[in-house]
Amino acid sequence: MNIVVGGTFAYLHDGHRALLAKAFEIGDHVCIGLTTDGYVRRVKGRGDLPSYPKREAELRRFVGRLGKAFTILPLDDRFGPSTTGNFDAIVVSEETFPAALEVNAIRKANGLKALDVIKIGSVLAWDSLPISSSKIAAGEIDLHGNRTGGKGNL
Repeated sequence: MNIVVGGTFAYLHDGHRALLAKAFEIGDHVCIGLTTDGYVRRVKGRGDLPSYPKREAELRRFVGRLGKAFTILPLDDRFGPSTTGNFDAIVVSEETFPAALEVNAIRKANGLKALDVIKIGSVLAWDSLPISSSKIAAGEIDLHGNRTGGKGNL
């Protein structure tokens, strides 16, 4: 089965790891769209995240241990190859689930088969809220969602 998944994967945290682990669990080959630095600045308004090469290297280290074939492609738009590629399923988080529905609408409009949408639950931090790269960047939590005593914790 060919799987597609995408993201910025800044600070490769436990939520990202769960998403990728699910993609590799169900797929024979996983195509990972990794947002470019330009996309991150242009769309997310962030220039303070690790660079594309650093994010790609960390991603390769992690998924290389999962034992299946994968491809990492630069993602410079919202959907990348998901709307046109030969995939069977897309793996998303609760946060990105609406984007998967948009992907399938575009695929349908273009006469392509819809992708199976595999949605994983959120991985929660110490405060019972989803782990997020923004909280990690702010020093509030670590990669595993543990409280760090950073400026967000009083």
